[in-house]
Amino acid sequence: MTETKFKAPENGPHAIHPWSVRKGYADEHFLSDYRFQFPREDRSLPEVFLYTERMSYDPGETVEFHGSTTADKWSMHIYRDGHRPVMMEEKSDLPGSFTKTSETPYEDGCDWPVLYRWQIPADAPSGFYRVASTCLRPDGQRFVQHHFVVVRPKRGPKKGRILMMLATATWTAYNDWGGANHYFGTWGPNRNESAPILSMRRPWTRGMLWLPKGAARITVGELPRMGDAPRYPSKEWGYSGGWGQFYAAAGWAQFDRHFAVWAESEGYEIDYITQTDLHFRPEILDDYDCLTSCGHDEYWSWDMRKTVERFVEKGGQFARFGGNFVWQIRLEKDGAEQHCWKAKADAQDPVRNDPGRRHLLTTGWDAAAVNWPGATTVGVNGANGIYASWGGFAPRGSRGFTVYRPWHWIFDGTDIRYADVFGEEAQIFGYEVDGLDYTFRQGLPYPEEGRGTPESVEILAMTPATLYEYEHEGEGERYYIADRDLEGVARKAGGAREAALARYKHGSGMVVAMKRGAGEVVTAGSCEWIMGLTRRCEHTMQITRNVLDVFTGKADRP
Repeated sequence: MTETKFKAPENGPHAIHPWSVRKGYADEHFLSDYRFQFPREDRSLPEVFLYTERMSYDPGETVEFHGSTTADKWSMHIYRDGHRPVMMEEKSDLPGSFTKTSETPYEDGCDWPVLYRWQIPADAPSGFYRVASTCLRPDGQRFVQHHFVVVRPKRGPKKGRILMMLATATWTAYNDWGGANHYFGTWGPNRNESAPILSMRRPWTRGMLWLPKGAARITVGELPRMGDAPRYPSKEWGYSGGWGQFYAAAGWAQFDRHFAVWAESEGYEIDYITQTDLHFRPEILDDYDCLTSCGHDEYWSWDMRKTVERFVEKGGQFARFGGNFVWQIRLEKDGAEQHCWKAKADAQDPVRNDPGRRHLLTTGWDAAAVNWPGATTVGVNGANGIYASWGGFAPRGSRGFTVYRPWHWIFDGTDIRYADVFGEEAQIFGYEVDGLDYTFRQGLPYPEEGRGTPESVEILAMTPATLYEYEHEGEGERYYIADRDLEGVARKAGGAREAALARYKHGSGMVVAMKRGAGEVVTAGSCEWIMGLTRRCEHTMQITRNVLDVFTGKADRP
């Protein structure tokens, strides 16, 4: 292990230019110029791609890296990422080996041979281990591709430690390497549909695991002037630099890493797992008092939710600093595939006609067949929140949260008062948020009854959000999610299209707290909460500290 003079392998001249990604077919609804990363398979432009059979491993296990490269030689660096990165393995001049890729690797996976094996040291700490594979091109540029493995914690009581669950189901949903994800793609008879089945046995698209400092986010930084066209910074920046079309929507680089780096810098001791671990290894939670997640955690399985609810019922604490709790997934073939049929579920999901499994229909949690709103687990619903702070989605709305119950213990030491707004300078509100139906009584918001919302939920802070961009006519204007094309959004909410759209047209993002059994949940329902930590917002940081300190036992509950 190398702890000093760490030099990131990403430094140096390298790029994947826009013309190195394949062009997809236009979707008739979204009019997309869909592009995606796929091997060139051209020896004059060497590349190297890797994947692993699993996302996570135990210390002492051997990781097999499957790969294909058109380079004669390639190199690999493996390092534990975080506040202080630590180099774990460096190998140069590894022999190249090329294997052709199928036309649908997003669904089939890549049937590549093992190019390298790495035995994880028996004393390796739990963490996110980034893998950078590189090769030189004739012009001197370096091609760089990123992969990762998570090293799980060893079993045993972890008093005072935090178990961080990475939102890997959402990462998978947005990973379009090879031609498709759960949003767009080349699936279907006309090769213009999103893929309901995604393989875990493929590389990750560029930008999901590593980004340079200053990479554009989905939210718009500067408030638009009157009459300005809608802006989509991540699309503009991503296209010009050849980054994945969905690099900004999910992933370690854009979300989870921000929390991990901040928390480690604050001295919190953190162990890491994936959502796949939560699904298949629920016993891991038995060793911890505090579970946390952050950023964009949109996709969960039935078993993941049940595991977290049991954990909290028994006295565990769940701190969720993220938003967009929307979709049910299924993990099939021992976790090698992720299924989410979304708007196609009622007609095509294989479990739709199975009475014993219909509750596992991969659609929105609010849909009639599932009928398990997210609020029962995390205190808020994705369908009651939706979008803010980008494009036509409240582009001049508040970028922070308005406080309604400043006396709650999460605000201790913040000097916050009723009706104060915090986090606006750091722009912590967006791009997707979670909320509830609510009503006001004597100046305070209360959740409406029903829809799975526990009676113990307290709304501590909130800000409006919207499902619609409210398209304005203007020369040259183009909207990312046209208001007329919200069929999928309506289906994830459940019910008839028009009724569902009317029901969820206006929403909110909320900070809530709720008791459940012997435990407690605090949710800050915004994907961008983590930017309050990176941008050093005093209030956001203190609130986060309060939650973590109480939930880990470092501070007494007020």
